[in-house]
Amino acid sequence: METRHNFGSKIGAVLASAGSAVGLGNVWRFPTEVGNNGGAAFIFVYLLCIAVIGIPVMMSEFLIGRHTHANTITAFSKLAPGKWWRIEGIAGVFVAFMILSYYIIVSGWTLFYLVKSVGGQLMADKDYNLVFNDFVSNPWQPVLAGIVFMGLTHFIIARGVQSGIEKFSKLMMPMLLLIIGILVVCSFSMPGSSDGMRFLLKPDFSKLTANVLLSAVGQAFYSLSLAMGCLCTYASYFRQDTNLPKTAAGVSIIDTLVAILSGFIIFPAVFSVEGVSVDAGPGLVFITLPSVFNIAFHHIPLLGYFFSGFFYLLLLLAALTSAMSLHESVTAYLLEAFRISRRKASTIVSVSCMTLGVACSLSFGVWSHLTLFGLNIFELFDFTASKIILPIGGIIICIFTGWYLDRKLVESELTNNGTLRFRLFRLWYFLIRFVAPFAIAAVFLQELLA
Repeated sequence: METRHNFGSKIGAVLASAGSAVGLGNVWRFPTEVGNNGGAAFIFVYLLCIAVIGIPVMMSEFLIGRHTHANTITAFSKLAPGKWWRIEGIAGVFVAFMILSYYIIVSGWTLFYLVKSVGGQLMADKDYNLVFNDFVSNPWQPVLAGIVFMGLTHFIIARGVQSGIEKFSKLMMPMLLLIIGILVVCSFSMPGSSDGMRFLLKPDFSKLTANVLLSAVGQAFYSLSLAMGCLCTYASYFRQDTNLPKTAAGVSIIDTLVAILSGFIIFPAVFSVEGVSVDAGPGLVFITLPSVFNIAFHHIPLLGYFFSGFFYLLLLLAALTSAMSLHESVTAYLLEAFRISRRKASTIVSVSCMTLGVACSLSFGVWSHLTLFGLNIFELFDFTASKIILPIGGIIICIFTGWYLDRKLVESELTNNGTLRFRLFRLWYFLIRFVAPFAIAAVFLQELLA
């Protein structure tokens, strides 16, 4: 069995964990939720949910991983020997494997659009709905893009914790933030961008409803990559002197910053073009925005190539940092449970996920007729993972930390055996026992019954 390494630095641990949290959901799902739920008022509620639910649950995963220094399944087994809590660890690894299988396909779409942008083809296209549908229904192009993306992910994971995950997180996260900064400046320069800024900054609390509140809770939960086993696995590589509350706060700040700044990229651009809806949904990124780029920069095509190219590079980097954590969650279990090399474990994960990924991709084309409960393969994977396993897993983590684990163990872990002061411990303990599980349960029931 290979030697188990830790992250070499505190900043490496923060950036790797932030990379796990930052993903397509920040750049794609968050602006969509903002557009669907009234703009700034939603953002206000979202920030509250991050503080009250997101950070407490993240700290729970951190303390489980760091205390045991083991993969997710083994971590629960160590803390609750012979108990059924181990099932939560199994669910975490399984859902990471399932999500990665279809996530690589969507990530491949971002790679395809990046290539088209750099080549100048995206600005030359006219019917972006036709372009997107033709691509995703193609039997081999999305698969090829997914294979290339998986190859990048595999290369990083196979190199290990310090030489792979930490090294590339230190490279990609600053690059991601730099690109966001450049795109925000460009977006602000568009005519009519002030309307987009006003939409994001001026709250209309009359639009707040129970559904908006639940959407904010759900976005906070999914945006931080909770209950996927990823944060628990990364925390198992934390050094003993890592300040868990401060790390969780740092990760949440970076994740939220990326999400909000993505809104500052997208909405000023959308408002600069007449007839484009801010609640365009998932098609916003691959259908609506290319049209916006084309119209907004038709007088200066070179600037359009620059803007669209950097935007899809941003998407690709966000996708890659999340895919790394999903991959590592499964890889860590295989190499520790079966005592095989990292290279072999990561290869098994890559090949297995890519095989399922092919099925997910073909469900938009030649296998679109294969459905269960009205869902194709891709939709079935997404529904099972995000609507069922993840929220149930989040509730179980809250119960495990708040009700099963000994309070002294929990407090000792969050204060590094009393060497750090965590003045908000009582508040955190109350939130993880009573507030977070009920909020997640409400979202779970709402999504299930919708």
